[in-house]
Amino acid sequence: MTLSSSWSTPTDIRQQVQRLWDDGRLLAAPLEGATLFPLELRLRQPTVADIGAQFDAVRSWIRTLEAGRGYDIVWREINHRQTGRNLLPDRVMVASEFDALRLIGRSTDARRFEQLAADTLSHFPQLRPWLARRPLTVLEHAEHWPRMLAILRWFVSHPQPGIYLRQLDIVGVDSKFIEARKGLFTELLDLVLPADAIAQDAVGARQFEARFGVLAKPALVRMRILDPALMLAGLSDLSMPVSQFARLEIGARRVFVTENEINGLAFPNTAASIVVFGGGYGVSRLAEIAWLQRCDVIYWGDIDTHGFAILDRLRARVPHARSLLMDAATLHAHRSLWGTEEIDKRHTGELQHLNDEEQAVYRDLRDDVLAERVRMEQERIGFGWVREAVDRV
Repeated sequence: MTLSSSWSTPTDIRQQVQRLWDDGRLLAAPLEGATLFPLELRLRQPTVADIGAQFDAVRSWIRTLEAGRGYDIVWREINHRQTGRNLLPDRVMVASEFDALRLIGRSTDARRFEQLAADTLSHFPQLRPWLARRPLTVLEHAEHWPRMLAILRWFVSHPQPGIYLRQLDIVGVDSKFIEARKGLFTELLDLVLPADAIAQDAVGARQFEARFGVLAKPALVRMRILDPALMLAGLSDLSMPVSQFARLEIGARRVFVTENEINGLAFPNTAASIVVFGGGYGVSRLAEIAWLQRCDVIYWGDIDTHGFAILDRLRARVPHARSLLMDAATLHAHRSLWGTEEIDKRHTGELQHLNDEEQAVYRDLRDDVLAERVRMEQERIGFGWVREAVDRV
């Protein structure tokens, strides 16, 4: 005998309890001093018409519910004109957390969370609200949770340590362990550390080191010295941390900044000049270098909306910076080599730091005046054209 698919089954009842587990409420309630039990669950049940038309199916449905475990049925009496007085399941009650966990097979997991939460609160009582919000996250990391607590304790004892993660001396912990969980550690350290131990302007997992005072791999600046007279011990192609570059005054009067590595390598020799590999929006780091403010700074980027956005960002910090080969003449002279700018890299807002000529080219690109999403990459420009432009600077 086929039961109606619209009537609740023991499986449906388990699924309702499972949802309480999946959204964390079953584990969170004890931490919050709340109680979910006895838990009342509604049933989808036969209608009066069903009882008359499918009486045997209804009786079979009742037997199926009665065979279920982990809940009690609450009955209601009905008086049907065909079948007389009958008791019909109205709802079910799950009496306790123990019954609910057994119903969905999560008793072991719940006990494990209870122990992990107790261990956590013994060291960090301020994490109680977080544990209530993220109980399944704790279980997800249950195997490693003791190590994670050890790391939190270490940071509390050594705020803003000023060392590399590799140097943390914690038994069983290596830098890769923290690297793989930076987002989670950021959440937790924000809660256990005092405000003065957190750099509030460094936001997100990518700025973990800056936020918590850990040394990060230094950003490198690569440059080529374009004047043989300025070479350092015969070296012309150098990479160094930004902090060292900021102290490296070699007498250059002109600094070219280019995005394309090959263009930087092929850049023609020029008196009293260097070329810096910009690295996209990394140009903002260059703008903080004091001696650059005394140089003639010339930026060469792609002729697309993204390239002009980088120029705008640089000029906001270095107002006297000029552009190179980002003009209408260069764009139109290489029309056959135009490409298409990727949608997710396009800049469509207003730029405040372009001159009139640059602004006109930018708006033509942004508004698709010339064609859709026009892009002229640096490396497509003829090298003779490049050399002539550099000679005119």
